[in-house]
Amino acid sequence: MPTTTTAPVPAAPAPRPLTAVLRAETRLFLREPGSLFWILVFPAALLTILGLIPSFREATDDLGGRSVIELYVPVAVLLALIMAGLQAMPPVLAGYRERGILRRMSATPVRPSALLAAQIVLHGAASLGSAVLVMAVGRIAFGVPLPRRTDGYALALLLAVACVLALGATICALSRTTKVSAAVGSVAYLVMMFTAGVWVPVQTMPDLLRRIVEFTPFGAASQALDQAGLGHWPGWAHLGVMMVWTAALGTASTRLFRWE
Repeated sequence: MPTTTTAPVPAAPAPRPLTAVLRAETRLFLREPGSLFWILVFPAALLTILGLIPSFREATDDLGGRSVIELYVPVAVLLALIMAGLQAMPPVLAGYRERGILRRMSATPVRPSALLAAQIVLHGAASLGSAVLVMAVGRIAFGVPLPRRTDGYALALLLAVACVLALGATICALSRTTKVSAAVGSVAYLVMMFTAGVWVPVQTMPDLLRRIVEFTPFGAASQALDQAGLGHWPGWAHLGVMMVWTAALGTASTRLFRWE
């Protein structure tokens, strides 16, 4: 009798190295409640606390007919970016390098650059998710209007994300250990919080101080987001400042970064 042969079932294709690393890093990232809290929860919680102050919800002529809480929505958005790029990402990458993980990956098909790309994607996505949550809280809880110029707002937000991640990568490149990256990141964190307007909104700063702050990445980002929120296209000067900072920091991090 003739015999029948069964064709071998082809094996499922192996996941690409970047995809595999991204999946693994996502699982590790979700197991860090501290990072998730400070990136996703804290900015929205801070906005909620400020919104519970009655005077902050009242529109005033000094602010152009707007309320303080309306000015703080873009500030809380930028705070999420700062948390992700300066507090969460640099210690992780510095820790991988300090423990020799990046060096050992150099001898495998998975390049260390895949790990760096995965961290950038994760922290960028987390900061964007937090931005959406902040705007939702502002709109639902306190009646803050959504951005009227969504395309300009999205462009300014993406540039701010790119800038903070480039800054975080530069801090990691300059820091040999986790402790150093945490210390340098904390200093940069405090400076960027001030320029973003966490303590005093950029729009209410004295003229000279505001002009100086607008040359910093988050001072420019705060103004660009505020302009787009009001329905105007963000000023090209503010967008240009963010582009220049992103390009400079990206170039510096690329040249200075060491895998071991």
